[in-house]
Amino acid sequence: MNSTAPATSHRSSRAPRLFLDAELAAGAVVELDKAQANYLGNVLRLKAGQPVLVFNGRDGEWRADVEASGRKALALAIRDQTRVQTELGRIHYLFAPLKQARLDYVVQKAVEMGAASLTPVITQHTQVTRLNQDRLVANVIEAAEQCGILSVPAVRREARLAEAVAGLPPACRLIFCDEEAPEPNPIAALAGLDAACEVAVLIGPEGGFDEAERRFLTAYPGVLRLALGPRILRADTAAVAALALVQSVIGDWRERAPRAG
Repeated sequence: MNSTAPATSHRSSRAPRLFLDAELAAGAVVELDKAQANYLGNVLRLKAGQPVLVFNGRDGEWRADVEASGRKALALAIRDQTRVQTELGRIHYLFAPLKQARLDYVVQKAVEMGAASLTPVITQHTQVTRLNQDRLVANVIEAAEQCGILSVPAVRREARLAEAVAGLPPACRLIFCDEEAPEPNPIAALAGLDAACEVAVLIGPEGGFDEAERRFLTAYPGVLRLALGPRILRADTAAVAALALVQSVIGDWRERAPRAG
């Protein structure tokens, strides 16, 4: 996986899109690291003067032009802002880690679905308990480049279930995906939520939660148990389904992102 590879912007079929860990402002010049320079110069074969869209999660999206910087180095000259910065959403994603290929997938999809933060949760039946934090962050950045978002979700360290839930923001509603939820219709279950509130969507491991964990979750104040239909879903499928439901009913799918003037 090349975590530094920019993706084609949804706004322009010609300009690649790149995350930069640097301040962005008109007139700034940002030196690229070796991997980013190699990708733009040798893989995409961009020449001096060609455009790139850049963002850093803080300063919006900017158009930049490629500049040579030394014999093999490249830099980007920041020109003008194309989109103003957006805030992170209100949906936090808590998940039991999966094996690597499926973990990569579910992290990328959570970013695409608008998660504001990602927290790996260690449960009794969790398949993987040791995680590569750098790989998680790289997947988040790659997904952000690809799907056109401006705010990069936070990646939390793995935590036990009770610790992860205790770390949620104040007044955040916990949505516990549960095949035994009393309301079988997930749309009806979500309809009563305040569309302005923060929520945390919790997806358990393939083997499900054990009885002690289920008791803890069902007794949690204000918990909403969410059914995901009559079929048993894999954990990665359940994540996409749950986040899509939440976004469509109370999330930002109904909002339009602001543009630069």
